[in-house]
Amino acid sequence: MQTKIVTIGDEILIGQITDTNSAWLGRRLNAAGIKVAEIISIQDNKEQIKKTLDKALNECEIVLVTGGLGPTKDDITKTCLAELFSCELVRDDKTYRFLETMLKERSIEFNELNRSQASVPSCCTVLPNSNGTAPGMWFERGGHVLVSMPGVPFEMKMLFEEEVLPRLKRYFSLKTIVHKTAITFGLPESILAETIASWENTLPRYIRLAYLPNPNGIRLRLSAYEMDGTAVAAEIDRRFDELQTIIPDYFLGFDDATIESSLAGMLLRHKKTLSVAESCTGGSIAQRFTAMAGASDYFLGGVVSYSNEMKENILHVSHETLVKYGAVSEQVACQMAEGIRRITSSDYSIATTGIAGPTGGTDEKPVGTVWMAIATPEGTFAEKRIFGHLREQNIARATSFATNMLRMHILSSEKKK
Repeated sequence: MQTKIVTIGDEILIGQITDTNSAWLGRRLNAAGIKVAEIISIQDNKEQIKKTLDKALNECEIVLVTGGLGPTKDDITKTCLAELFSCELVRDDKTYRFLETMLKERSIEFNELNRSQASVPSCCTVLPNSNGTAPGMWFERGGHVLVSMPGVPFEMKMLFEEEVLPRLKRYFSLKTIVHKTAITFGLPESILAETIASWENTLPRYIRLAYLPNPNGIRLRLSAYEMDGTAVAAEIDRRFDELQTIIPDYFLGFDDATIESSLAGMLLRHKKTLSVAESCTGGSIAQRFTAMAGASDYFLGGVVSYSNEMKENILHVSHETLVKYGAVSEQVACQMAEGIRRITSSDYSIATTGIAGPTGGTDEKPVGTVWMAIATPEGTFAEKRIFGHLREQNIARATSFATNMLRMHILSSEKKK
């Protein structure tokens, strides 16, 4: 079973808003056993809308459309659908009464534009929208279904969950699609692929493996389409259990797992605390931890010491060290980590200092050079990385690698006990 998602609106194409609807729909559709074949964004143009929707409806069993259902003249989706399905616009009395009551409660005039929202193609099934003025519309043609929904995310989501998805499940005989994603960090994609090649080669033919790299790790997704959901889910779980024994130190967890959540679990388990001293990462490490609920149980705080004066006056980095080695150095990174650990009395600390770019590099220390250090009860340890030329990417990678340094250190300590 396949679907196409079509988003309508000039505001998407010019980058004025981000299309979050399609990503959300993709997740919900896959969970329901419906594979998304294509996502298309088009402008508010009558001929393009009709041509695109007609083609999509011929090619897929399900077409989901969002956008273009407002009361203003630039919202033309409803008119296009009436022409596409060769029917006229008529007033839906139930929608009309609902709109009249809702707008009155909100002290909004029930004018001609608002009344026009109750006009729908006569050949559609109206899907009530309790969160807004534009109802959804369900069309059928040759065993295929097209559903038009508002573009406002909270309206679209409610309509999909309460009206669209239950109807799709009744109309089609849906088979299960199973996805599960493992999160890894610390091995480059080529090395990871080489390391797990034997495991990958033994996967059943009906299970597909996808590598999804980003600065925060490599996601390994196992997928099976149109299978017995319970049996294949159990098989995927078993395969991931095998994978954990192959790359135990690089396996963070599943789905939403991160380096930070993995480290947080270790700190909570051992009842230890953490502090951070950041220069080139500008508070990114602290932000990742404090974005997680319950961070106050282990995260004590941090300092963004961007200038040398802050490094000296707050973290007590030696002036002589800064002059002799420079701010981007092993010695400074170590003193930053030790300084914040001493100030906060934390069990562990992480520090970063580097050249995020795009300027500021030298032959000796090119853009992307970052020194990272961790201060622990067992001592202070530092590591240098040279990431690249893109500032945002350097910050993201330094944040991840520095955090992973401490995670790996605690893992190593656990193995020795």
